[in-house]
Amino acid sequence: MPEILSYDFMRLALLAALLVGAVAPLVGIFLVQRRLSLIGDGVGHVALAGVAIGILLDGQPIITALIAAVLAGVAVEVIRARGRTSGDIALAVMFYGGIAAGVVIINRVEGGQSSNLTGYLFGAITTTSPGDLVVFAVLSAVIVAVTVVLRQRLFLAAGDEEYARASGLPVMALNITLSVLTAVTVVVSMRVVGLLLISALMIVPNAAAQQVARSFRSATLWAVLFGVLSSVGGVVISFYADTAAGGTIVLLAIALFLVVAAVGALVAALTARRHRIAERHPHEHGPGCGHEAVPHGDHVDYLHGGHRHAPHGAHYDEHADPTTYSPTDSTTDPTTDTGTSDPADHEQVTR
Repeated sequence: MPEILSYDFMRLALLAALLVGAVAPLVGIFLVQRRLSLIGDGVGHVALAGVAIGILLDGQPIITALIAAVLAGVAVEVIRARGRTSGDIALAVMFYGGIAAGVVIINRVEGGQSSNLTGYLFGAITTTSPGDLVVFAVLSAVIVAVTVVLRQRLFLAAGDEEYARASGLPVMALNITLSVLTAVTVVVSMRVVGLLLISALMIVPNAAAQQVARSFRSATLWAVLFGVLSSVGGVVISFYADTAAGGTIVLLAIALFLVVAAVGALVAALTARRHRIAERHPHEHGPGCGHEAVPHGDHVDYLHGGHRHAPHGAHYDEHADPTTYSPTDSTTDPTTDTGTSDPADHEQVTR
């Protein structure tokens, strides 16, 4: 058995990291759509005040943090929807008021020091107890269940509120639900990556997923994969490198994003090189241009000078030589070609 699994506290830490890595991107993908990537920070700052209240009352900091975070999320959404104060100002009030209240309250505890909040600010995953893990598991199950059931509705409301309202969806209720999910995610994650870093785990895996995904569903799956790799991998690295787990998780998430972005840029560059620029082509093809039109998939090519030219944006694609087509070959017959041939068979002809 690997050394890391021989310790009870590390097994608990890895399970907590797995839960957080899976659920944080599930909520974050809707925040990215709504351009509210920083709301996790705002809710996290208010949750800090909730933690301080829990310590002051000698109660459960996780419960008081959850209550404070949920109230803050709902309040911000109501202010954004009905109040005159803009969303960014409301978020700023949460940022500064929450962290200031947390520091002031914790210092009211007898012998209390603001340093007591370090584990909540930057994460202390190795202090996760079996009781904490049970709470995290229950909250994570709630997040997954709600996002799965409301996925399509949340997607519509986050993407286009006006269309969602016209479709009869309760946009305000859905937005509040998303705010509550964000608050729950922040509380679940605060012992793993810290209140100051949780927003990164909600957003960065989604940023990486957008580089490779071609649909909302695939983006969600990729984001969860990147989130799990970042959280679990970060804990493993921090164990052997003796570094802070929260910071290591976020740095690994950023590293994954940079790698995925670089690979995507390289693939795009190689694909662009295969789309070669040919000779100048000042002639404009179209109905009545005098050249034979050949159906090709969902568009029309024009035969001109022994070539097949297809309008494509601000240029023409040059398809295969028409003389190579055989009426008996359904794979090359221009009337049955679906346009799915290798991109290397196309040249770009500038107008």
